[in-house]
Amino acid sequence: MKQLVLDLALPAPEPFSDFAPGENAELLFQLGEWAGAASHARFVYLWGETGVGKSHLLAAAARRGSACLVDAAQAPLPEDVPANGLLAVDNVEQLDRAGQETLFAHFNTLRAGGGGLLASGPLPPMLLSLLPDLATRLGWGLVYQLKPLSDADKTIALQRHARQLGFELAGEQAEYLLRHAPRDLASLYRLLAEANELALSRQKAVTSSLLREILHPRAA
Repeated sequence: MKQLVLDLALPAPEPFSDFAPGENAELLFQLGEWAGAASHARFVYLWGETGVGKSHLLAAAARRGSACLVDAAQAPLPEDVPANGLLAVDNVEQLDRAGQETLFAHFNTLRAGGGGLLASGPLPPMLLSLLPDLATRLGWGLVYQLKPLSDADKTIALQRHARQLGFELAGEQAEYLLRHAPRDLASLYRLLAEANELALSRQKAVTSSLLREILHPRAA
């Protein structure tokens, strides 16, 4: 019988603390400024290829700034936003025309009321299939490309995340994951969480054999 895992969840980590900056140090700094409602960073747009960590960073910034976070691929935008609040919108390219019009109105509301908007997409604003006025607004503020992490940076990120889950991940274990698992951070973080839960249920440490069992269950 599988042992029950006691709910001993560690406190939520400080936002951005489990993300190795790599070449994105300035972007991470500005996301912190946005979350703190700094006047020079009220409007930020970040873009990059799938798997580089855009959603992770938007969630971290929203948590730090107590912002309203919406994934446009999964949920509609709120009908109203506080004029002095913070709104984070992931996957803006997924907005339909009505959603784009709503985001355009929210931008104007936030701009007039001292609030802020953080948005993300796969390409710079002007290269997305958005209403021209909305694309222009998204490009008014700070625009950053989130650059992929090197394997060394991903190893650091994995070890930090594992430590926050409550266990140590050896360098060779991180290298094994990078060789055999999906390489995007979201997938890697999910694997670490799964490994940690399985190890806790067995009252054992996270080992290389346990990682192999999760990645190749039929061969285990």
